[in-house]
Amino acid sequence: MTRQSRTSPAASERNLHQAYDTALLDLDGVVYAGGEAIAYAVESLATARAEGMHLAYVTNNALRTPDSVAGHLTELGIPTEAGEVITSAQAVARLIAEQVAPGSKVLVIGGEGLRVALRERDLVPVESAEEDGLAAVVQGYGGPDLAWGRFAEASYAINRGVPWYASNTDLTIPGARGIAPGNGAAVEVVRIATGAEPQVAGKPLPPMHRETVLRTGAKRPLVVGDRLDTDIEGAFNGEVDSLLVLTGVTDARQLLRAEPRHRPTYVDRDLRGLLTGQPPVREHAGGRQCGGWISTVVGGELELRTLAEAGETEAADAAPADADPMDGLRALCAAAWTAAGNGVCGLDAEKALARLGL
Repeated sequence: MTRQSRTSPAASERNLHQAYDTALLDLDGVVYAGGEAIAYAVESLATARAEGMHLAYVTNNALRTPDSVAGHLTELGIPTEAGEVITSAQAVARLIAEQVAPGSKVLVIGGEGLRVALRERDLVPVESAEEDGLAAVVQGYGGPDLAWGRFAEASYAINRGVPWYASNTDLTIPGARGIAPGNGAAVEVVRIATGAEPQVAGKPLPPMHRETVLRTGAKRPLVVGDRLDTDIEGAFNGEVDSLLVLTGVTDARQLLRAEPRHRPTYVDRDLRGLLTGQPPVREHAGGRQCGGWISTVVGGELELRTLAEAGETEAADAAPADADPMDGLRALCAAAWTAAGNGVCGLDAEKALARLGL
């Protein structure tokens, strides 16, 4: 992949789990939501692994340790070793360790995942801004029970000039009951109180990509995620291919409006997309055609028709009998991204998406 502006989802004649050596999988919104496995995730990952694909789980959630995450995945029916889990806590711990002396004290605003990662880098996690010789403050997702006073503790140290680091800045996190505030929302609280800016390690920034490559040794990775501004942008920054699944934060409307750095290589409903090829999107009759669908721009609106509706009898006969809504979305993406160029598509897509049930 290169960092040129993508104007269409890509095609793959080979099944993705055979075309790439390693899947770099986000967790929240991709493999599970609210602790429960997302539909088809367990079976799809089992098949991909059995047929030779290496699986690595790459998460911006710094709350839990790799051991804990691996145990949870194993309980869900996805056998996983701790070494197959890469977290933003590990990435930010490495970032801090490169800038402070071994044995330095680091004020932790977050969960056990941060503490374990800091100890792995020979740093000492502490709980108070009043510690002598405090070298850094690190902030990561602490879960819904993180006390408000922890943000004050961070602010006291940062306002005295202690360097501030954040594992990630995801504003939201998907859960079983819906979308909840993420670490980025908590970072905003501390930013307001201090006027400072943290060094950030997590997706989509280079420290997380570097951590992932160092720990997995992937040669031809495929990033699999649900967020445009972390997973897909991280793949763009790392110049690797990506698969967006629609089981988490991003919906079809947001995908159509994606700016170039947020446009995935491939898009599919869920992790079953790992086990298939991806259909081509072609220029056709002044629009973009994928499978049994054609998308065109008409008077400021994205229009979607089946090949049969467009009078393309011969092409319709060659297309699948049932027009797949995902092919319709791919055609819409191509029309929207082409119209937008290096910008954001402002065309009305509501009628077209309603046809697809998206």
